[in-house]
Amino acid sequence: MENLFKEEDAAGFIEKYADYPEELALRAYTSRLIGGNSDLVLHGGGNTSVKLMTRNIVGQGEAVIYVKASGWDMAFIEPEGFTGLRSKPLEQLCRLDSLSSGEMDNQLKIHRTSAAAQNPSVEALLHVFLPHKYVDHTHADSILILTNQKHGEAMVREALGEDIVVLPYVMSGFPLAKAVWDACTKTPEAKAVIIMNHGIFTFAEDARTAYDNMIRYVSRAEAYIHEQIGNRPLFTLREDLNTPANPQSALTRCAQVIRGACAHSATDDEKLQRLYVETRTDPDLLEASLSDQAASVCRTGVLTPDHAIRTKNLMAYLETVPEDDVSLRSLVQQAVDDFQADYHSYLSEQAKGKDTDSDRPDSHPVLFWVAGVGLMALGETRKAARIAADIGEHTIRAKLRAFAMGEYEPIPETHVSDMEHLNLQERKLQGGISALPLQGQVAVITGGGGAIGFGIAKQLLAAGAAVVISDIDAPRLQVAHSILAGKYGEDLVDSVVFDVTDFPDVERAFADISARFGGIDILVPNAGIAHVATIEELDPAKLDQVIAVNLRGTFTVIKAAIPIFRRQGSGGNIVMISTKNVFDPGACFSAYSASKAGAHQLAKIAAMELAELGVRVNMINPDAIFGDEKVCSGLWELVGPDRMKSRGLDPQGLQDYYCQRSLLKVRVLAEHVGNAVVFFASDLIPTTGASLPVDGGNPAAFPR
Repeated sequence: MENLFKEEDAAGFIEKYADYPEELALRAYTSRLIGGNSDLVLHGGGNTSVKLMTRNIVGQGEAVIYVKASGWDMAFIEPEGFTGLRSKPLEQLCRLDSLSSGEMDNQLKIHRTSAAAQNPSVEALLHVFLPHKYVDHTHADSILILTNQKHGEAMVREALGEDIVVLPYVMSGFPLAKAVWDACTKTPEAKAVIIMNHGIFTFAEDARTAYDNMIRYVSRAEAYIHEQIGNRPLFTLREDLNTPANPQSALTRCAQVIRGACAHSATDDEKLQRLYVETRTDPDLLEASLSDQAASVCRTGVLTPDHAIRTKNLMAYLETVPEDDVSLRSLVQQAVDDFQADYHSYLSEQAKGKDTDSDRPDSHPVLFWVAGVGLMALGETRKAARIAADIGEHTIRAKLRAFAMGEYEPIPETHVSDMEHLNLQERKLQGGISALPLQGQVAVITGGGGAIGFGIAKQLLAAGAAVVISDIDAPRLQVAHSILAGKYGEDLVDSVVFDVTDFPDVERAFADISARFGGIDILVPNAGIAHVATIEELDPAKLDQVIAVNLRGTFTVIKAAIPIFRRQGSGGNIVMISTKNVFDPGACFSAYSASKAGAHQLAKIAAMELAELGVRVNMINPDAIFGDEKVCSGLWELVGPDRMKSRGLDPQGLQDYYCQRSLLKVRVLAEHVGNAVVFFASDLIPTTGASLPVDGGNPAAFPR
């Protein structure tokens, strides 16, 4: 493993964080070096600390330890990512024989230097008990490979040397801190502590040496593993397994079926919790998925119990992808049912004699490894799915090396259960995850580069959905994407350029969206164009163009979404953006009004046909949505000038005219349309086939 410490970079951190103690700036620097290497830690795993002498508010000297705060990713940590603790009183806790997790948490809160500080790592007391100034901790892949071997301790000592302490797995918190303190008190010359099935701690009196020790020991472990494996292949391919004829199609179909099969609710009355899917298709993962070892990789436990919080202990393995959807759904459902039965059995067994809950609604697999297709990870958020996928990738590669070098022996399930239970208890204490109404759902909006599409996207994002906006106008789409991503983050916003009049193009785009997110739950057919002309003057080619976008475009996206809804089997919502013109058409607007009326009827028929899938189809009839200077309305760019001219109004005057024309005398915004979409998509009422005006009140356009 490459040592990335550079004196000039370290000096740069000291200069950048001149308002902080130099030692804390260096602590942040080497923590980032560790956190940026996924072979050492993944997504907030591991922790680091530094001990300082500071002065308190009355100027007295005070020993303080700064420990990485929970929730901070070391790859991006700043000095403020460390929680200060008064170390002297905490050091006295090593004299105790036992300490409950509740009292440990209480002591850590009592002795924080700031009441507003975040919770320190669960291993904070271990950092306190070690006498060294700098302490580094990682879950390095190579260390986990060695410590998950049948004769792991002997291998660790042979690989790393005798200047280390090796301890069996002990639950993180006071028990582990006490065990490490006892061992290091007896072996003060040790330069590292290895915890079986957990990871490695290194330490020193300066930041560079502590980091150097980490890299040196991990490099020794890597070299030992390489030597033990030698020229042996990591896996052997099965002759009876093959890559699907169309891998991309297999991937999107699997993603849709898997996320549908794993959607769940705590009770029959509760809303369905949908999940995002993250896929990984690296060549080595694809090849290994066709191996004799693949099933064993999935059936054996995690590298360390910390991972089980994100991925559960086992994975699901699919050996084949049937070409027909019925067989694929049956295969996936059987895999999920088998996994859930085993998982509930495991929870019940581990709950015996303990104050634990053996019932969990989310008992589905988190990781699916599909032969010839790739790795798929599920999560309530896109971040959770990505973290699970990253851990899954590392687990597969590490296990294959562990199998090749010896006999993989994971930690007993009781330790995994303890970690899962601890995490559940923490979530309960925190009041659980505060889920927004559309969290876990994927929404697709056509015409997303215009004012209405943009407003709908904003409200869906605010409600927790991941949103894909589409348009045929790439520059306009990019403007909307940039604004939305800047506010809500790239994780939840995506954009795709496609032509709604071209059915194969729509199918391709929806497959692409499914590969990125797992499927589609909310479809908003919104793309539309207009043309102003009397019937006498209307060019038939212009009529065809408007019908192609407004009517055919609605048809193509609904048609392309139906197989996705069917594979998912978890219902969904189609909310078509219609118009007040369906009920109240205007002269010189026949192409727009007639094509929208046709699309409106199409949506009503879709409501009848898709009810059996649990898909609701509703329509929204807006009027006079103007947009703003950043995202304008294409329709009003077209019709606005003529209407201003005929009424002798300027742009603001035209908006005021339409405001005063409504019963409520209010300006109707794109966000109001978005609120209506969120209302329908939230399944608050059992309604389908409805038309909802969002126009400020127009008697002529009342649905009837």
